[in-house]
Amino acid sequence: MPKSKRFKKVSLTQTKKKGLETKQKLIEEIRSCVDNYARLFIFSVENMRNSKIKDVRNMWKHSRFFFGKNKVMAVALGKSSEAEYRDGLHDMSKRLLGNVGLLFTNDTEDEVLRWFEKYAEPEFARSGNKATISVTLDEGPLNQFPHNMEPQLRKLGLPTLLKKGVITLLAEHKVCKEGDTLTPEQTRMLKLLGHATVEFKFELKAMWTNNGVVKDLVSGKEIQPNRTTKVAAGGSEGEEEHNEEEDEEEEDNEEEEDDDDEDSD
Repeated sequence: MPKSKRFKKVSLTQTKKKGLETKQKLIEEIRSCVDNYARLFIFSVENMRNSKIKDVRNMWKHSRFFFGKNKVMAVALGKSSEAEYRDGLHDMSKRLLGNVGLLFTNDTEDEVLRWFEKYAEPEFARSGNKATISVTLDEGPLNQFPHNMEPQLRKLGLPTLLKKGVITLLAEHKVCKEGDTLTPEQTRMLKLLGHATVEFKFELKAMWTNNGVVKDLVSGKEIQPNRTTKVAAGGSEGEEEHNEEEDEEEEDNEEEEDDDDEDSD
């Protein structure tokens, strides 16, 4: 039987790709923030968690956070001294490497540094993290777990057995050793035991102020805006104006001399 022309397969998982409009909107928003905020910080996040990022955004509603593709954010700031949106921003775009974001704020440098130095939230480790502690479970009953979790604990590698409705560990079990790279099973077990072994925190890398000065917050080195080209251009214009004035004076003197000659005649 021939296929009906009306029959069409429609994928329900189809999503629209982020096109040029989305990138352009991000560029415009970043440049708008450059105009409206006094300072820009580049930061990285250790042990990224979306829920924690939302909490920080809510605590800093007076400021703006941006997470996007580094290349697009670099275009918004300007990749070179000729293309930069404001003085010094091309030095910031060079620092957009790895998993970083932008923070625009009117708070002072001391206020921002002090807040982010103090802010740290305990978080459960994920697969691939290094174990910061050693955890060992002793042989015997595991009263902290309900009886229906026994199959799950066995899947995680624990030698367990139900005895009179109580999960019992048949032998001593080492969950992890400090310094080891954690596996998914180990991270799951640490979470069940309530061991939050890592911290969610920010590291501020660089700061730009609206006077064009860029400061490396790791080394403390400041980079002044390069206005050599603009000053030189201004100087040449001044010289041209000065030369024009001299030419005008010479023309006036010549006219006066001609008038004197005519009077003498």
